[in-house]
Amino acid sequence: MYLNPEKKQEIFGKYGTSNTDTGSAESQIALFSYRISHLTEHLKKNHKDHVTQRSLTILVGKRRRLLDYLYKRDINRYRAIVKALGLRR
Repeated sequence: MYLNPEKKQEIFGKYGTSNTDTGSAESQIALFSYRISHLTEHLKKNHKDHVTQRSLTILVGKRRRLLDYLYKRDINRYRAIVKALGLRR
């Protein structure tokens, strides 16, 4: 499996406040970004996989909503996570 518990702990530790910080917007955005990049690579090889394509679209929407929430709530945290992940607005 591409996303094992150790990888999740690493992502949460890097972008959250601790390894167990699974609920913050920053850690969720980072996790979604990791999953999106994995699904994008999968779709490059398997372009007819419509279930994965739909899952990717749903994940992108979830990440967008979290980024919009963070933008409205705290612009500095938003800028920090966008810069850390290399996202564009």
